[in-house]
Amino acid sequence: MSTVTVLPNDIHNQRLVENVHPPAWENPKPDGTYNLVVVGAGTAGLVTAAGAAALGAKVALVERHLMGGDCLNVGCVPSKGLIRAGRALADVRDAGEFGVRVPKGTTVDFGAVMERMRMLRAKISPNDSVQRFSDLGIDVFLGHGKFVSPKAIEVDGTGLSFSRAVIATGARAMAPPIPGLDDAGHLTNETIFTLTELPKRLAVIGAGPIGCEMAQSFARFGSLVYLLELSDHILPKEPHHISKVVEDAMDRDGVNLIKRCKTSRVEASRGGKTIHFECDGDNRTVEVDEILVGVGRAPNVANLGLEAAGVAYDSRVGVTVNDYLQTTNRRVYAAGDISSKFKFTHTAEFLAAIATQNSLFMRTKKASSLTIPWSTFTDPEVAHVGLYPADGAALGVDTTTYTYKLDEVDRAILDGEENGFAEIYVKKGTDKILGATIVARHAGEMINEITLAITAGAGLGAITATIHPYPTQAEVIRKVAREYYKTRLTPRVKKLMERWMRFRR
Repeated sequence: MSTVTVLPNDIHNQRLVENVHPPAWENPKPDGTYNLVVVGAGTAGLVTAAGAAALGAKVALVERHLMGGDCLNVGCVPSKGLIRAGRALADVRDAGEFGVRVPKGTTVDFGAVMERMRMLRAKISPNDSVQRFSDLGIDVFLGHGKFVSPKAIEVDGTGLSFSRAVIATGARAMAPPIPGLDDAGHLTNETIFTLTELPKRLAVIGAGPIGCEMAQSFARFGSLVYLLELSDHILPKEPHHISKVVEDAMDRDGVNLIKRCKTSRVEASRGGKTIHFECDGDNRTVEVDEILVGVGRAPNVANLGLEAAGVAYDSRVGVTVNDYLQTTNRRVYAAGDISSKFKFTHTAEFLAAIATQNSLFMRTKKASSLTIPWSTFTDPEVAHVGLYPADGAALGVDTTTYTYKLDEVDRAILDGEENGFAEIYVKKGTDKILGATIVARHAGEMINEITLAITAGAGLGAITATIHPYPTQAEVIRKVAREYYKTRLTPRVKKLMERWMRFRR
């Protein structure tokens, strides 16, 4: 078994590795035919293995690198540690608005920010550790796993036979084919968390969720940040009126946003790295110390022996599955980023539960039954669930949008966080919720109420009838719902009510 080092090789990362890829670990001797072999120990793989073991299955779990996958090691956990530090600085910077006088010269100790992140990542890592899953009765194999037949996997030369298998190898950061980029060197979400010194100048290529989150955070830390985006607005999958709120906030934080630009080449220069790009017909350059690429993710399908297993896949999309998460090999299922367009940790968790149920028992659970929310953790955050109005139109469903701004919500005003809004999309003429978007500092926390309503089939009426504590920012959701009922009071209805009231005198 090869050893793994996570940089910088300090006590926190040593503790992390000791938990998620312990150097002294010895793989167990294979125990006959397994009910389930899980390839990949990210969120989907861990949830699948733990769930199957809890149901009495004999389970083997295979991981070639770090248990916990992207989320723990290079994704959700470290990025949110940095984002929280950036918010702390923004709160200090803006404290004067609340009458709190902060001495001039307040600075960021970037090394301390990164060390805190590493310390907390290590603190969380026992949840995903080899020891924990071994204690659950799972045979954990550290090494490169690949299929050698439709019913067998090999891990560094050791064969594992299975009745069923789940592929959960996830996805990796993808770099665009920009000439000179690899030679000059660049960062991705998989390497940016190894930094110990703050880049004075940082270019971020791609204004998707990862690019925007990191651009804003590093600008707050004090980097001169250039955010380069091909489309005409950031978060290009969001409607422009939604992303515009975040654009304005990032502008206030000092992010230099360059839209409608195409990067043509990158070259190493004496002063750092020079990016050449075309923007609105003009050729321009920026010189930076580091480049972060955040243009998407590619599925980890290479060197898995999928052909030997009879599992169909696409190198850009991932493993092909049906609604039950079954691959073209009836014995093999796939869950998480390797097969889903929704590349979120929480989605991987629920897809893993479906894969566990369907692989070990009757095929009754469908991925299409899930209601999937997501959040981009900029400041303010953007959270969404369900359909957008454009999605409804594509399906031939007429929708109506109800909106309420946070600057009309008392708690948001008092918190100084009135920059945003909530909007709910309903089927026209009804209170049936089809989707919603919230732009607010705590949008990721607030979207859950609407997600529950959609899952439970509750409409705006149920939200309106639900008492929300005052004063809270979550009141905005009830206020949106009330907007629907205002439309029900038509002139005809109002006239009938007036007659009724006169009768009741």
